[in-house]
Amino acid sequence: MANFKEIISGSQPVVVDFYASWCGPCKLMHPILEKLKRELGDRSRILKINIESTDNATLVKQYHIRSVPTLYVFKNGEIVWRHTGAIGLEPLREIIEKYSEKGCQ
Repeated sequence: MANFKEIISGSQPVVVDFYASWCGPCKLMHPILEKLKRELGDRSRILKINIESTDNATLVKQYHIRSVPTLYVFKNGEIVWRHTGAIGLEPLREIIEKYSEKGCQ
């Protein structure tokens, strides 16, 4: 992913979801992430990375993805939060709002 670094480098928090199509908990996360995106709009960005794609092999290795789903939150190019396994909407929303521009003021 050529512009991954550019995407995660902004001041807007970016949720990166490393997932696999065969993963049950990953499938549970999909509607949660969709709802979160609708609720937060442009205050955050969500990026899904399929670990099975050879195009993403470098990222999978770089971020030491061993289990899925693994979620990262980046802000200004830095990892500010990491979680492995499914997580509910409310706790995830709280994390994103903590790092959003509105939450940081």
